[in-house]
Amino acid sequence: MRRIAADTGFLVALFHPADRLAPSARAYLKTHRHPLATVAPVIVETCFFLSSAEKSDLLTWAQRGGIAVVDTPVDCYPELGSIISRYADRDIDLADAALIWLANTSAQNRILTADKRDFSAYRLKQGRRFDLLEWY
Repeated sequence: MRRIAADTGFLVALFHPADRLAPSARAYLKTHRHPLATVAPVIVETCFFLSSAEKSDLLTWAQRGGIAVVDTPVDCYPELGSIISRYADRDIDLADAALIWLANTSAQNRILTADKRDFSAYRLKQGRRFDLLEWY
């Protein structure tokens, strides 16, 4: 089964109970069993929004296989730079660029994100769009 990408907004909602989307994120995971994947920059960005205990819970969940975390190797930096340049007008961050890179390298375009505006605008190779999954 192909993995579904998870963006920062989904992960923050999953691990920060006070987030307005927390009930939706938890409900989504209870009713959908497909494997999840993200990139290391998303984990870093997510941790910025979490308490120490919530960060620990996220990292433990990932370590136990709750989500596959794909590293962004140095040899992909030129492609990340190109993606960032292409979307400079949107002030794209490294986490979003890395998710685009992941989708391009894995040929998988399904994503859980709260950032529908940007991910609706981003294009993958051959002009493909992200498939923005409904979770809230």
